[in-house]
Amino acid sequence: MKKVLIINGPNLNLLGKREPEIYGNKTFEEYLIELKKYFPETEINYFHSNIEGEIINKLHQADEIFDGIILNAGGYTHTSVSIADAVAAITAPVVEVHISNILAREEFRSISLIAANCVGCISGFGLTSYRLALDYFR
Repeated sequence: MKKVLIINGPNLNLLGKREPEIYGNKTFEEYLIELKKYFPETEINYFHSNIEGEIINKLHQADEIFDGIILNAGGYTHTSVSIADAVAAITAPVVEVHISNILAREEFRSISLIAANCVGCISGFGLTSYRLALDYFR
């Protein structure tokens, strides 16, 4: 059985409440139940933090434990050299995910500091972006 870790960064704990026109009306925990049903052959673990250092620690801890990591670093995508360095330092493949199309939003969101260290990037498909990333790890 494959083991995949989903890491969500800042403000993604507000899914279902925060800007529903962009992020939808469903909490991530509700969607996670659906993902686990859709991928019964995959052990899906979930971690959320609004704190940059905790995300970095989780990436370090996850290396060699998980077959893959799905990372939605939220706003840290555009600002955190440290998270980018942590992704580069581990051997577990990381897929960058975003719910909204970051290229169609504010100009600063079009720059991802972590993308170059990921095996791929998926954005703009709502919560389905996570399912598409899980498909990669099948």
